Amino acid sequence: MKILGDYHVHSAFSADSSEAMERMVEQGMQLGLQHICFTDHMDYDFPAQYLETEKKFEFDVDVYFDQIKKLQNTYKSDIQIHIGVELGVKPNIVSQLEKLVTSYPFDFVIASSHLLDNYDPYFPDYWAHINNHSETGIRAYFQSIYENIQAFDNFDVYGHLDYIVRYIPDPLFAYHPEQFQEEIDRILKLLIKKGKGIEINTAGLKYGLPFAHPKEEIVTRFFDLGGSYYTVGSDAHKAEHLGYAFAEEAITLDKLGLPAPSLFVARSIINKW
Repeated sequence: MKILGDYHVHSAFSADSSEAMERMVEQGMQLGLQHICFTDHMDYDFPAQYLETEKKFEFDVDVYFDQIKKLQNTYKSDIQIHIGVELGVKPNIVSQLEKLVTSYPFDFVIASSHLLDNYDPYFPDYWAHINNHSETGIRAYFQSIYENIQAFDNFDVYGHLDYIVRYIPDPLFAYHPEQFQEEIDRILKLLIKKGKGIEINTAGLKYGLPFAHPKEEIVTRFFDLGGSYYTVGSDAHKAEHLGYAFAEEAITLDKLGLPAPSLFVARSIINKW
């Protein structure tokens, strides 16, 4: 299997990146990618305590579309460039999210969980408020994903399903998906019922984990339950991380017996297997 496109890419339109879009595109060409999809962060109502100065996890969508369309025209003979977005989902902002994705012709929409009860698990205060209990924090994260999917379903894949395990405070805690099987199965069954896919996010490998997100057991469980498609993304915030570990992950996907990753244009899968 060859992974033809990176469908989780950030640029300077995201508050946590300073990378120029053009550099990402040129890196994608060097890597031999056929597709690159920008999915910059749109996290409405992000807690103020986590924001540096006044830079929000929001961007000017009209400027974003204009910039990507210019790149599409410049590089049209070299690489296919797509317009996506990564939505930080919370039940209290679903009307804003719905308005956004119905007002603009995105090619691809990732839904992600970055917050729990207005805490970001990237920061120690999330863990401190649950007494640094890793299992409690992970279980709450999975429960929040289920609640988010119940509240909002105008997306194509749910991103990095076990992303939180990057940040657990106990270095001795051994993460095994079967510990959370009930919560995980509820998520996967609801995604399948709503006709959604999952994302395989190779940033887990970049963070030093021995697996991409989500762990292989979750991926195979998704397909065992009737899931039909997935995408692959590097979650790159720098050009050097574009397509991170794609060759290694392709070997893993072949071993799991999965079909090739899906590619999206205009919110529809363009590669039929």
